[in-house]
Amino acid sequence: MRALVMAQAPQIKPWIAAIHAYVPGKATGADGKPLVKLSANENPLGTSPVALAALAQAGTPATYPDPDSRALRHAIGAVHKVDPARIVCGTGSDELLNLAAQAFAGPDDEVLFSRFSFSVYDIAARRCGATPVEAPDRDFATDVDALLGAVTGRTRVVFVANPNNPTGTFLPRSEIARLHAGLPADVLLVVDQAYAEYLAPDEDDGGLELAAVHDNVLVTRTFSKIYGLAGVRVGWATGAPALVDALNRIRGPFNLTEGGQAAALAALGDQDFVTASRAHNAAELARFSDAMAALGNHGIRPVPGKGNFLLVLFEGALSAADALTALADGGYAVRHLPGQGLPQALRITIGTHAQMADIARIIRASAEQAG
Repeated sequence: MRALVMAQAPQIKPWIAAIHAYVPGKATGADGKPLVKLSANENPLGTSPVALAALAQAGTPATYPDPDSRALRHAIGAVHKVDPARIVCGTGSDELLNLAAQAFAGPDDEVLFSRFSFSVYDIAARRCGATPVEAPDRDFATDVDALLGAVTGRTRVVFVANPNNPTGTFLPRSEIARLHAGLPADVLLVVDQAYAEYLAPDEDDGGLELAAVHDNVLVTRTFSKIYGLAGVRVGWATGAPALVDALNRIRGPFNLTEGGQAAALAALGDQDFVTASRAHNAAELARFSDAMAALGNHGIRPVPGKGNFLLVLFEGALSAADALTALADGGYAVRHLPGQGLPQALRITIGTHAQMADIARIIRASAEQAG
């Protein structure tokens, strides 16, 4: 009997085997040549010098960091007017999204999100044995009525990215409120605000306000995007005390490094960098979107978005795959998304003014050549 047991290999759980691992944005061409990386929605202005200095001056790696990220939570609370006791930090918002699903869903439960949403939602659902459910979109945007129509007695978590990744579309405050009002009280609504800092102040979707007064709303944010700290992996979430307690129970005990905490704390104090990054993105996103819209006669269509990227649809003679190749030949890596049901689209991160002008030129020339 022992020989039989020893001959068997460990068996992966079927719900883990069903996961398609997350595919990060590329930074090299098929030949290994380095490319300008506009495939991961990183900040083209880099990182605040203040944050870089704090990272360089962080303490010794021989000691453990603060397990509760106390100074960082208090700084986040001050900036966003949130009680620090209602904040939990994670290794990027990705960890917190996964923890939300793990804490509130499991086998025989459902995790709901819109089609063309962030690919981590599907992974988070499967990782805890729950069933991922996609609601239909409305022209690449989240459809609140479709989400509400897909809720069943097994639904435990609903994920909404706002602005949405990879489409860039945005639900206004009224729609987020309507979605929440239509959900059963025992369903957790997770509003993923990874790109919220790119919005104009009057475009706030009200997620933080909902999280402050309801027991079933969790809002997640990240320092990876506008703060330019993708490499140190810092995110945070806020919600009712019971939600924060649940995530604290299962997160890593020292999940944020000392350097990451120090850099994020300093970055919060440099709001001038955030303002400059927002202004740069708004200007270049508008210019690039106009340039793509001008190619409508070639079957090229930008999806109106509010993140630091633009989803461009190729519905004419020039395919997204051919445009991807042309851009790589020109020195740029962008994101092709056939694995997310978007074989006809490229998600292009907003870079510098010169980079965006060059990308527009390459796409225009390729479209004209394709006919």
